[in-house]
Amino acid sequence: MNRNFALALVIATAAAGNAFADDITVEAMPFTSSMSRAQVQADLQQARASGIDPWSQSYDQLADFRGERTRAEVSAEYTAERDYVAALNGEDSGSVLLARRELPQPIAHLASAE
Repeated sequence: MNRNFALALVIATAAAGNAFADDITVEAMPFTSSMSRAQVQADLQQARASGIDPWSQSYDQLADFRGERTRAEVSAEYTAERDYVAALNGEDSGSVLLARRELPQPIAHLASAE
């Protein structure tokens, strides 16, 4: 029975079609650079001279980052929002919290007598 099942599985897989990658795609429109070779070489030399290597293990992306708010402001915002965030990330994904919110009341538009 197992041999028959395995044979049927192989036949069904073969009948479903091959799952091979398609042929390579050749781009019809050739690449045209917007900069000359000399400009690219000058940019490369300038990047090397700056001493910054973004691919280095020791590259610090946040070295020049400066926040706009103080630590006290951020802490106060976190404290104010932590219960709300905890409710949204709870077991029910915040559905009870969202269900308890007051829904906006519809605005009644009356026809004018003009």
